[in-house]
Amino acid sequence: MTHRPDPAEGAHPRSRAGRRRLVLVCLALVAGAAALEAAARLGWFTASVDVVGRAGTVTATGADLVPGLSGIALLALAAVAAAVALAGTPRRLLGVVVAAAGAYVGVAVVRLLLAPPAPADLAALPGAPAGGTAIAGAAALQPGPLPAAFGAVLVLAAGLGLIPAERRLPRFGARYAARPAEPAATADPDRATWEALDAGRDPTADPDPARPGRSDGGAPGDPV
Repeated sequence: MTHRPDPAEGAHPRSRAGRRRLVLVCLALVAGAAALEAAARLGWFTASVDVVGRAGTVTATGADLVPGLSGIALLALAAVAAAVALAGTPRRLLGVVVAAAGAYVGVAVVRLLLAPPAPADLAALPGAPAGGTAIAGAAALQPGPLPAAFGAVLVLAAGLGLIPAERRLPRFGARYAARPAEPAATADPDRATWEALDAGRDPTADPDPARPGRSDGGAPGDPV
């Protein structure tokens, strides 16, 4: 006998794969948001300045050099709930926005690493010592760009993961969707009796007078 595969057999592995993918996207967004927020607070470059004959230093943080870095971290966190709640085209658009935000941070990090800010630019920052002048030399690189690059990669990957694989991702509330009505045979007998009375039918009548064992349309043993 040839075994015919049940369509439901392949649905469960695919559903589990979709849930795993969505969980990975959400974890990437959370980790990316944490990394970007840390990068916004950490120093990226440090320069020496001369403050009235006394040497000092000024440090530029990620918030100073990449506008909106903390805002993008908040966007990544908000995208976690949105990725679960949305479906279809709105979720794909969310992926485009998230991927664009991650790409923006990545481009900013590469640009600053290739062309670091001049010490004079750092001396002009709002947090620099008042009246300080930059000392000749190059700005020293700090650890800040590392978590920024890591967070940018995670956010970009999460955004790209929402676009092509949207159909395979689970949809919020799908398990609560309306299910087909159960067959009448499994219905509650008491409820069926009351529904028959409400409809003006005799609940004791046989609903199928032509079933086997009858020769005259009545139940076996009924008077003719």
